[in-house]
Amino acid sequence: MIRNMLIRGFAVLGVATLAATAVEAKSLDDILSDGTIRIGINPNFPNMSVRNQAGEWEGFDIDVGNAIAEALGVEVEWVPTETPQRVPFLVSDRIDISLGALTRNAERAKLIDYTVPLHTEVLAVLATDQIEGDKWQDFNKEDVTLANMRGNWTVGWIQENMPNVKLELVDTLADTVRLVGQGRADAIVENIDFFMAFTKNYPDVNWRVVKEPIFVAYCAIGVQQGNDNLTEVLNIILYDLHSSGMVNETWEKFYGAPMLREVTPSPYF
Repeated sequence: MIRNMLIRGFAVLGVATLAATAVEAKSLDDILSDGTIRIGINPNFPNMSVRNQAGEWEGFDIDVGNAIAEALGVEVEWVPTETPQRVPFLVSDRIDISLGALTRNAERAKLIDYTVPLHTEVLAVLATDQIEGDKWQDFNKEDVTLANMRGNWTVGWIQENMPNVKLELVDTLADTVRLVGQGRADAIVENIDFFMAFTKNYPDVNWRVVKEPIFVAYCAIGVQQGNDNLTEVLNIILYDLHSSGMVNETWEKFYGAPMLREVTPSPYF
């Protein structure tokens, strides 16, 4: 059930995806000849990608995308793609590759190809030493209040799988952590990697991540189906970026804490 809920939650494909007409993608040779790679990034997903005060893109995806372009010897054209646009933009050849925390799942794999994993997302419990519990089921109690964000798919997951808890909903990542930091909620059940940086705002709170995760999702780079040469080269580039420590160092740079489950690079992909 957990896996099915995660697949439904992550795979926001939409009617547009199913109706998209496949257009032949630019090959690796085309990209090298043009001197530009079109990279899809999620414009509303800090710290993956966000515009700074100067109007320039910055974030984890931006550093990774620039590293990929440098390895290919091309320039980057950033293409903002909202979450439901990522797969349709690949299918219709509006982008060459998609970043933006694109989680691998069977539904998307029917429509696009994936590289080896770029990073993980860990669905887990972020709590403090003020509440006991060694696994997520321990928090399913009437006297427990969980903080979460309005509109998150995990709200429905919690309501189905943790029916005894109370939910306090806010609008941002920072506000979610603030509820727990100020003692107005007991814990957060979410993709915890994206929340860790905000815990530094409450240095007097003894934060802890429950060791047993609920689920570990693997996010990869999306490529149009059949664009095998591009996928192969990207896999080699990712192996180098993982092996050098660049991916994990960049993650910690933007999220303020190491990736909870690091990707182990393998030359056999």
